[in-house]
Amino acid sequence: MERVLVECDRAAAGFEADPVHDLRVALRRCRSLADGLMAMDSRPSWTEMKKAGRKLFRALGELRDMQVMQEWIEKLTDADGGAVDPVAAKLLEHVHARAAECKQLAWKDLNQFDKRRWRQWSRTLPGRAARVRPGSVVYRHLALEKWTAAYELHKRAMHTRSQAALHELRIGIKRFRYTVENFLPDEHARWGKDLKELQDLLGEVHDLDVLRATAFQIQAFPDIASRNRWHEKIQRERVRRLDRYRELMIGKHSLWRVWRAELPAGPELRAAALSRLRVWAGYLDTDFAHTLRVAQMSLRLYDGLRQAGLLKEEAEPASREILQAATFMHDVGKARGRDNHQKRSFRMIRRLPPPLGWSARDLELAAVVARYHRGALPRPRGKNLQRLDLPDRRLALELAGVLRLARTLDLAQGKSARLALEARNDLLILHLEGYSPMERGAEKIAAARHLLETALKKPVMIRGMAIAPAAKPATQPTH
Repeated sequence: MERVLVECDRAAAGFEADPVHDLRVALRRCRSLADGLMAMDSRPSWTEMKKAGRKLFRALGELRDMQVMQEWIEKLTDADGGAVDPVAAKLLEHVHARAAECKQLAWKDLNQFDKRRWRQWSRTLPGRAARVRPGSVVYRHLALEKWTAAYELHKRAMHTRSQAALHELRIGIKRFRYTVENFLPDEHARWGKDLKELQDLLGEVHDLDVLRATAFQIQAFPDIASRNRWHEKIQRERVRRLDRYRELMIGKHSLWRVWRAELPAGPELRAAALSRLRVWAGYLDTDFAHTLRVAQMSLRLYDGLRQAGLLKEEAEPASREILQAATFMHDVGKARGRDNHQKRSFRMIRRLPPPLGWSARDLELAAVVARYHRGALPRPRGKNLQRLDLPDRRLALELAGVLRLARTLDLAQGKSARLALEARNDLLILHLEGYSPMERGAEKIAAARHLLETALKKPVMIRGMAIAPAAKPATQPTH
């Protein structure tokens, strides 16, 4: 971000090609950085920073487009041996006039660029970005998301071969490239050269399409012969680049397959999606240390209930991950106030797009479980449960019962305590380290276990766990 300010000063000192290009590159990198982090950190500053650089970035981009178009005109004219071409002359006249206009607009936007706000973001946002380590599974999941979007655009472009589809494909590959460049240093070291070549190939195809459209727009062709000659020259360059793209991206050894093989798949993909949800919640939760303790307690309870046979072995295999996700996200609503935050958490979770590897049903279940971690008990005919299929309603109640009790145990104990479950025919006994029925938190714990008792159709009794005395240090023998 500091680089943007440096390049702004360089460009303002001399509005030359190199400073303008370097400023655009710095802005582009910051905007793509914000685009990636906005998916996990909902702090408005990321959106504000992206918007703040948009106007200047576009103005510099238009100026750069004119420079590129001039280079193409000169290159295609040189291919004819440098002969005077009325089409080239008219195109260059248009480009020079348009470049002067773009330069004035870019200069105006540069002078209006708010450096003070950008300095503020430079001080505050890098610390937030540093919460997630570059190369982590969260960023690999984000890269897979961009890969998937780009690959869909590739299939459409290869099927339709339209200019619009190829342009969208270029944008998709660009977004994938910038995600890898910003967040996956090891992968960028291996893929960066190929990604740049692909973006350049499709970018040049787009430049040639724009050149041809501009020539028609300004009526640069004096006759059919000149139009056909320029069409052939543009098409020849265009086909050469598309052939190279197909050589790299179609077939058993295409780069699409190479990249996909190194990104999360199968169980790793579901785990990466869970980590993504955890990071999103961590940016919002005001006491995430408490949340992590509750998650640990919830999983202990869940595993104990599963081992005791109180949760069906054939139940939804992803239920443990759904419980984890609900636990990580149950307090995100506190970011907008503590009162009735469970309802806000529910709405915020439901608004999330399901991460790759998770279904909309998984996220809906996690939202319902988080909704009932406190507050009113779920009503069988309530709209929240009615959104779920019948088998999922019982699962949601069981998981919500586990989360509700685990949360209250942590609030009452204030620490991560050992526990053990003992299942009998008529009841379930939870042995909890440090628990005393006469302490202040015991009444809240008694109320919190009710939802789990209802879901399991079995009473839950909580008892203290005897703490083994610490081993005495061995005495040194006397001589």
